[in-house]
Parts: sequence; structure tokens; C-alpha cells
Amino acid sequence: MKWLWAPWRMAYISSGGPKECIFCTKGVSSNEKEDLVLFKGKRCFVLMNLYPYNPGHLMVAPYRHVGNLTELDVDERNELMELIVKSIAILQKVMNPDGFNVGVNLGRVAGAGVEGHVHFHVVPRWSGDTNFMTVVGDVKVMPELLSSTYEKLVVHFVEKK
Repeated sequence: MKWLWAPWRMAYISSGGPKECIFCTKGVSSNEKEDLVLFKGKRCFVLMNLYPYNPGHLMVAPYRHVGNLTELDVDERNELMELIVKSIAILQKVMNPDGFNVGVNLGRVAGAGVEGHVHFHVVPRWSGDTNFMTVVGDVKVMPELLSSTYEKLVVHFVEKK
């Protein structure tokens, strides 16, 4: 039997999850690079997923702590969608994926890990990105460090004045 070591995962597994809302915390953070925040808009922001499904897995969330799309005002909904579209365009340019999964999980039974703060996932997909490691070993191989992906993407989120 061969072993694949991922010791950094134990900190997350044994922590029992975040004690406070990660979106509320990262939305007001002044250390964007450490918190993987790529862009801060007026009402919403874009950040990288610390535990991504694929390289370039982004999340787009409002600053306001609401658990459902129906609780967002029209300006929040509009900015949320604009940032999702912007994220897709940047990921297409920088990472050249074959497609995307874009979605939101509303409620724990729908798979929401942070059910109290609505957020969208933008996940780039490549042909063949699910292979024997994922299917047989239930292991995902991430071919790039988060910090490297962050540096590639963040320059494209900068607003051109």
C-alpha cells in the first residue's frame, strides 16, 4: 500500500470548523493576501477557497451576514453576479479551464458548509480533472500552491482606473 500524506488537513479536521463566520472575518480583513481575498467591492468580495476542489476555486460573498439569496437587496445581488462573471472571465484568461461549476448551497442539507452566510462557488474544471486518485483513493491532488494561484489571479482583479 502507498501512502499520500496531507498533514495540513488535520488542523482543519480536528478544529471542528471555524468558530466565527469566515466570510464576515475575511470581508473586513486588512491582510488580503494571507486571507486569500482577491477583490473587495462595495457590497461583495472574492476570495480563494482554502480547501479547494480544484486549483482556482473561488468564492464570492456579500459582506452582509445573510443566509439566503432572498435576504439580499438588489444592489448586493447585482454586484454578486458581476463578481461571479468577472471571476469566470479572469479564470478563463489565467487558467484556461474547459468549463466551470458555479453554484450556491442554501442550508446544511443542501451542502452548505457555512450556512449562515450565503456565498457562491466558482470552480474551474478541466477535462480529466477527476482521475483514479479521486475515484479510487478519495484523494484530490492539487498541482499548485494556493499562494502561487493567488499571485496569478490577484493582479487581474485590480480595478483599472
